[in-house]
Amino acid sequence: MYESLVRIGTAGWNNPPDLRRPAPRSHLEHYAAHFNCVEINSSFYRSHRRATYARWADATGSDFQFSVKIPKAITHERALRGCASLLDAFVAEVQGLGRKLALLLLQLPPGLAWHAATVERFLTMMRERVVVPVVCEPRHQSWSGVEVQRQMARYVISLVRADPARLSRAWELVDAVRYYRLHGVPRVYWSSYSPEYLRALAGEIATDRRAFCASWCIFDNTAAGAAWSNALALNGLVHAKTAQADSQRGASLPAHARHVQR
Repeated sequence: MYESLVRIGTAGWNNPPDLRRPAPRSHLEHYAAHFNCVEINSSFYRSHRRATYARWADATGSDFQFSVKIPKAITHERALRGCASLLDAFVAEVQGLGRKLALLLLQLPPGLAWHAATVERFLTMMRERVVVPVVCEPRHQSWSGVEVQRQMARYVISLVRADPARLSRAWELVDAVRYYRLHGVPRVYWSSYSPEYLRALAGEIATDRRAFCASWCIFDNTAAGAAWSNALALNGLVHAKTAQADSQRGASLPAHARHVQR
């Protein structure tokens, strides 16, 4: 069950410059040989043709999945207002990923305060167009309130677990997607995470994975290539911890139950 429940990767699929990529593999093909997911964040800055998304899907294995960042034209420039045509175009494009489209990332600008009516109209419009899970990374403190959590729950929108954290109080939906997005600390986009941090995070993912339909962890500290090594290290740690936890759980069951579980 590990492969279907836990997905660990990076924001974008650029290979580290010191990594040897065997010909004729593309960057994405080589990346997909090491990881089971990726976050497409170039979609935040520019549109891609549906055929391009389809080509990316074809370049990856059957278990590989994509999360896609919603364009800044919707989130930052329009601030979730009057963006129906932009959303239509984006949804039409990402459908090129087919069944490999796992979720959408809604990252909001730091200055965008929560406004119940505006958010309600946008989420209604979005849910009329997409059924895949959506995760939200708000960065204004007004998104910490109980009313926000209730509104997000109605539309099954999960909160991104970002590092460094921007909200004083986190909300999350059990049985939805847990999405970690790690930007690097202390230097955002540059700093590598310590082995101690990764071990603690692996324990959290292994412990909590049964409370969520899936757990994603995306490393966004890509500026100096730390994301790749951090993701590989965390993947190994989580795999070991989940295997150990499953083994211990199986050993604690009666003999007939252990047989069924296997």
